Amino acid sequence: MASNSAACKTWCITLVSAIIVVVVDDKSAVSYVWVAFIPTLLFLFLDSYYLGLEQRFRDIYNSFIKKLHIGSATIEDVYIVNPGGGFFKTIIATLKASTSISVWPFYALLIIMICATRKFI
Repeated sequence: MASNSAACKTWCITLVSAIIVVVVDDKSAVSYVWVAFIPTLLFLFLDSYYLGLEQRFRDIYNSFIKKLHIGSATIEDVYIVNPGGGFFKTIIATLKASTSISVWPFYALLIIMICATRKFI
């Protein structure tokens, strides 16, 4: 999942840079810099989703290890690795992960740079 997070950041920088270059190149289209917010917000959500999912899987693995140590692990525990919890638990984990130090500084800086581009171009 960590490689997915890195890929989100890489693709986000690539797309936002391409959008800004195209917009800045055409002086009449400077007002379209806001379009760069779309991939930024989408990748912010996707990156947070991957991080939240990774944290939920880590919790499952830790729970399994605890069961092994106390001797209550079953065969089903070995073969069933499902984060479960449904849609709302996924959304809560995603929102919680979006506050992580590995997510918000990157995207906050990118949003600030997009705003600065709009203001100074």
